Amino acid sequence: MSRTYLELSQDDGSAHKFYEVTVQGQVVSVRYGRIGAAGQTQTSTFPTVQKAEAAAAKKIGEKIRKGYEPAVQGQRAPRAVTRRQVASAPSTARAVAPVLWRFRTGSAAFGIHIDEDKCWVGNQAGDVYTLAHGGEVLARYQLPDGVKCLVADDFWIYAGCDDGRVYDLSSKLPFAAYDIAADVDIFWLDIHEGVLNVADRAGRLTVIDHEDEHQWSRGGRGEHAWMVRADDRAVYHGHTRGVTAHAPDGGTELWHTPTQGAVLFGWQEDDAVYAGTARHTVQRLSKATGAVEATYHCDSPVYSCATSPGGRYVFAGDSASSVYCFDRDGTRLWKLGSGGGSALSMQYRDERLFLVTTDGSLVCVDASETAVAAAQQGSVPVARDIKLAATLPTYAPATAAAAVATVTAAPAGSVVVECVQENGRTRIHVVSEGYDHGWNVQFPRAIREPGARYVVDALHAASGGFYRVRGDIRRLQ
Repeated sequence: MSRTYLELSQDDGSAHKFYEVTVQGQVVSVRYGRIGAAGQTQTSTFPTVQKAEAAAAKKIGEKIRKGYEPAVQGQRAPRAVTRRQVASAPSTARAVAPVLWRFRTGSAAFGIHIDEDKCWVGNQAGDVYTLAHGGEVLARYQLPDGVKCLVADDFWIYAGCDDGRVYDLSSKLPFAAYDIAADVDIFWLDIHEGVLNVADRAGRLTVIDHEDEHQWSRGGRGEHAWMVRADDRAVYHGHTRGVTAHAPDGGTELWHTPTQGAVLFGWQEDDAVYAGTARHTVQRLSKATGAVEATYHCDSPVYSCATSPGGRYVFAGDSASSVYCFDRDGTRLWKLGSGGGSALSMQYRDERLFLVTTDGSLVCVDASETAVAAAQQGSVPVARDIKLAATLPTYAPATAAAAVATVTAAPAGSVVVECVQENGRTRIHVVSEGYDHGWNVQFPRAIREPGARYVVDALHAASGGFYRVRGDIRRLQ
């Protein structure tokens, strides 16, 4: 048996990877991934020992030409991971919020997303659960490491994890869509039109395109960047010294606004961004100029904030287990106890306020005027504690092409794509008619195999001139 271990670790942090090739008789195993992680493994069997050795030599040569070098495993340190440390005091509110139901995930949680069909919650154990709006648990995704946050980009749902990867959870087969440089200690992220924006411990902003390739980075004016939001005109970056807006193409600074205290959370509407701060406020900033348009005063540091559509109402969760609602102009309408710790993330939808609290629970609060008025008088419903079903559909990421289901023919209405070699890189191009064959397709790297064809349910064009997969991926035999 022969084994070759290579590493690529660049000073700017844009690469921190290993690549290991093992030959045992006619079997060649390739293990690759982030330095310090277990990585992913692919195994191939060849007709003869000589062909196996030739294939291994070819793979090693390709990596060395790309800058990989022989190394000793374990000498380089794995990526740094900071988990947010928060304190949660009892609420000073005189009444408790009208909690309809509560689901305990079993571990501290920050990730939340509520769409028209489901509630998503991700915790520090790497579990992501989906629930119906009424609280029924529908499915579980088991990811390799703790979930930092959950973000939506139109139809697509992504989970940013402590292992430095961002997983696409939009189909039954979750996959690693982005791999973030090892020196980026991820705090928060956002995705817009397939472009990933990452805020980190050092206060930097890093932008990665749909092919998982580094585009640009900017050093922040402050540190501990817990806010990043993006749209067509800018990336809005919140840190210890305020909020900075950067042009999405190239990162030119558009404006910078100091805030009342370090930014601990961010939210956005079409024309404004909202920054929750350590100085007990949420501040609404104009996206066009950065001007502070309104300030919403809480009684403790603000861990999270959200709005109803158009910013009609502004909600906030503080470090003292209280939840607030303000009118658009800054008038405080109510303050209620969360009934279960401080809200680390939140989202409003259809008169419901969904919270993820410090004890790892997903909480659904009735935020209708009638329910809140009753709660202020001491009348609240009995919260339902949601239990896991005895049998729950569970999904884990595919780590190799062999894990992908195969079909012998493309179903009607599906799209055929092909993996090709292009200037030393693997790309995915569309084979089916009716598409621009010069555009690339965003596709999981772990299952790319040159020459292979795949069937996808649908493709959607992104503004950056590429296609995004919607639905399941199957290999075409």
